[in-house]
Amino acid sequence: MTSEVYALADRYVEDHARLDPIAATFEGITGHDALLTDFSPDAADERATFARTALHALTVAPRDTEADRLAAEVTADRLRVAIDEHERGEHLRALRVLGSPVQYVREVFDLMPTETVDDWETLTARVARVPESLMSLQAAFGAGVARGLVASRRQAVGCIQQCEVWAGVDDDRTRPFFHGLADRLEASGRSPALLSTLRRHAERATDAYAAFARFLAREYAAHATDADAVGEERYALAARVFNGTDLDLRETYLWGWEELARIEHAMGVVAERILPGEPLPAVFQLLETDPARAIDGEANLRAWLQDLMDRTVAALDGVHFDIPEPVRRVEAMIAPPGGAAAMYYTGPSENFSRPGRTWYPTLGRTQFPLWGEVSICYHEGVPGHHLQVAQVRYLADRLSRYQRTLAWVSGHGEGWALYAERLMGELGYLDVPDYELGMLRAQAMRAVRVIVDIGMHLELPIPDNADYHPGERWTPELALPFVIERSRFPEDFMRSEVDRYLGLPGQAISYKIGERVWLECRDDARRRHGAGFDLKAWHAYALDLGSMGLDLFRAKMARF
Repeated sequence: MTSEVYALADRYVEDHARLDPIAATFEGITGHDALLTDFSPDAADERATFARTALHALTVAPRDTEADRLAAEVTADRLRVAIDEHERGEHLRALRVLGSPVQYVREVFDLMPTETVDDWETLTARVARVPESLMSLQAAFGAGVARGLVASRRQAVGCIQQCEVWAGVDDDRTRPFFHGLADRLEASGRSPALLSTLRRHAERATDAYAAFARFLAREYAAHATDADAVGEERYALAARVFNGTDLDLRETYLWGWEELARIEHAMGVVAERILPGEPLPAVFQLLETDPARAIDGEANLRAWLQDLMDRTVAALDGVHFDIPEPVRRVEAMIAPPGGAAAMYYTGPSENFSRPGRTWYPTLGRTQFPLWGEVSICYHEGVPGHHLQVAQVRYLADRLSRYQRTLAWVSGHGEGWALYAERLMGELGYLDVPDYELGMLRAQAMRAVRVIVDIGMHLELPIPDNADYHPGERWTPELALPFVIERSRFPEDFMRSEVDRYLGLPGQAISYKIGERVWLECRDDARRRHGAGFDLKAWHAYALDLGSMGLDLFRAKMARF
């Protein structure tokens, strides 16, 4: 018999999916795939009303079991932060280069099946709704302008560029995204009549993205703020949303500097194994330019990533993790052009008919040095996001539907994925020094994020003992050379990253913040259990709890 808490969670997931069909597709909830989300202020108010109603019902529902108590705590925490965000009008200025409706309306099509004529009919019906969905988003941003709740001009310009890529504006090299969908249907040889309908709707969807770009350029940008920093109050609230904990932001900022110094020292030690006696820049140059350490072509890269994930699943299963059969399938994908520069993951559908997928943006490159790709593949695939997210999807007999679909907290999830990179080194899977250095470079970039994300949004001074502009206050212009130099990632990628940090305050720090908590919980368990500590059992216990805020996670892990 389903408990009242679980029944409430199930009803809320259905309501949420009905009111936000895009989110439903991303979370693998079927039945809404022909629809798109209404982003208008009235629709956002309706979603907030459902959240308030669900939160009230949870507060009075009996919690007879530990499973009920956990499900209620996780759900209530996430509903509260969603309500808080709505009440301060964040949905009216959710214009940013990553993680906003501007991208969601386009990216949702990446997740739709296209194996049958029925699949293509569903996709075509959804394409037809793109203009309406973008108009509702325009209405939300117009309401934001009226209330003085606006995004920065930097984010507006970045989104204009993305919309123009998807619309194929002034770029003969890039096929408009929706026209590309019609091309795929034509190549499949299915239903000429449906192809004609899809081409008609694809033209309108393309025009809608071009029109949205013009709206942003001609109307919205004039009202957008020149200030990129959101200030301490908004930042603290955003950090709570993304991490599920209240941070001492200045302590965290200084800790970021300490972490960067620790990681850079470790990088020097590993680099000495690759090119003894040579400075780090020379080692990076070798790793980036040596043809023997690279793969040519998108297709070959995708095949290499798929093989790495398949081999990793086979090696870990039954030894370090017990991986259920449906979870063993994960697909490597090349991301369509126009999005952000970072690799990302999308989870499986609830019934696993759509597998978990890793998405790799190639940014127009055709040659791919491999030294940094191994740990990123572990981060996005196995044992990182895929094992974490798909494992929770699998636990339908133990976790509420809300926990399995909507409970994602970045600090918990990204913290696990960053911990997973380090774990693979501990387990011996990064013994090749090239790959270990790649993992450390990724760690350094995440430490850099802590420094510049908090530093830029709070406009903090650089410590007097730092070797980079000591005493000066952070600005985006000061941050860009720093992140390029100290992350050792390509300049085009880090330019995109700085825009990301400025548009999503508090999210970029969640990787290192979350990893810090995962490591502290593991250290605590080791101290308590001593020689009896079982790492495999600890991982299973932690992952089977599902996603939650870091405060709640720490409390639950103290019971292992």
